Amino acid sequence: MHCDLHVHSRYSGLTGIPLLDQVARECYSDPLEVYDRARQRGMDLVTLTDHDSIEGVVRLAHLPDTFLSEEVTLELDAGRELHINAYGIDERQHRELQARRRDPESLFAFLAEERIPAAVNHLFSALTGARELRDLLLPLGRLPLIEVRNGAMPDGHNQQARRVGRASGMAPVGGSDAHSLAHVARAFTTVPGARSKQEFLAGLRVGRCLPAGRSGSYGRLTTEVALIFAAGYAEAVRDLLAGRGSALRLSLCAALAPFLPLIPLITAAVYARELRFGTAVARGFQSAYGWPRASARPAPLGASLGEVA
Repeated sequence: MHCDLHVHSRYSGLTGIPLLDQVARECYSDPLEVYDRARQRGMDLVTLTDHDSIEGVVRLAHLPDTFLSEEVTLELDAGRELHINAYGIDERQHRELQARRRDPESLFAFLAEERIPAAVNHLFSALTGARELRDLLLPLGRLPLIEVRNGAMPDGHNQQARRVGRASGMAPVGGSDAHSLAHVARAFTTVPGARSKQEFLAGLRVGRCLPAGRSGSYGRLTTEVALIFAAGYAEAVRDLLAGRGSALRLSLCAALAPFLPLIPLITAAVYARELRFGTAVARGFQSAYGWPRASARPAPLGASLGEVA
């Protein structure tokens, strides 16, 4: 069975970009539209991994080939973060995960006690901001799964995640990380031999899973940014015409419209930074720890390392 294990809907919240963080969403896709697109592209099961929310995926819960998941923001010191997908959860477990997401030890213990299949996402990406290299050690060997085929990440990021995951005994998973309908199910996870969602989730728990699909690219990033902007502008117009929107929100979208031709230049800079960040983190990680190697294991968590921005 196939399932895209990292995909967003309009319930992923507002973007963290300055000036837009009060009016623009990270994603404008309706949950049912995501469901339909995933099924059209050959997914046997569908879930959503919205940021710290199950509001969107609950709207799919009446469908027999869906299950609840979320992307948990694990908050570390000084504003640093890791993102962890938790699959096959219920509403009680969602509440517990949110209550524990500022306490790594408590979060990892709860995931283990509840036997929740969980994966650390885009470990070598700049998306979660500056971090200390030792932050990367926190989930390694502590979670059963690691995302090694993220459809939005450069192939180098995914390959490095595969190497550290293999060295720490974590099973590989994949997902599109789609914030627009265009990229849903472009990367996904297969559990060979599974015939139901219960068997699929059981396969994740024991690591009997395979990632598939495409890594990200500059073209993917550029397309997605343009589609998100277009969707946001269209929603602002619809809401204003329906009497439930904000003229300020529409004015801000209109003010940004002249910058649309610059999107390829902006995304080129973002993508170049992503490549540099991933390379720097991978080299720093290996230099500091002499790892990953098949015979090596992580150094103690107390090891002193500088911050990578």
